[in-house]
Amino acid sequence: MPVTESVIRRVALSFPLACEKPSYGKPSFFIAKKFFTRLRSEDDSIVWIVGSVDERDNLIELDPKTYFITEHYRDYPSVLVRIKRINEAMLRKMLERRWRAIAPKKLAKDLDGGKPVLQKTRTRRRKAR
Repeated sequence: MPVTESVIRRVALSFPLACEKPSYGKPSFFIAKKFFTRLRSEDDSIVWIVGSVDERDNLIELDPKTYFITEHYRDYPSVLVRIKRINEAMLRKMLERRWRAIAPKKLAKDLDGGKPVLQKTRTRRRKAR
């Protein structure tokens, strides 16, 4: 079943530190002052920020009926998602991924029961004395 604006609002606001405020005059959601997602009534979509432009392009190539961009998003790692093509579980999974990327790391770690959310790729070496 496709999601509705009220489902998007309920799911987005269910994440810790989520709040709703306008952005570009549209209902938008933020996590601790960082952009989370935004509704786009002009094309019944939401803005989803992904890891890279390559990832965005891959999503569009795999499923152009669900994922697309406008000229405005061409240079950004963002993709527009048609809300009639996703269900609530998919929405929650997409937003959880975004939440983990922008939420305070300590909060995300605490919510995971102590498991680190993002693994560091570098380790710090001690200087020899």
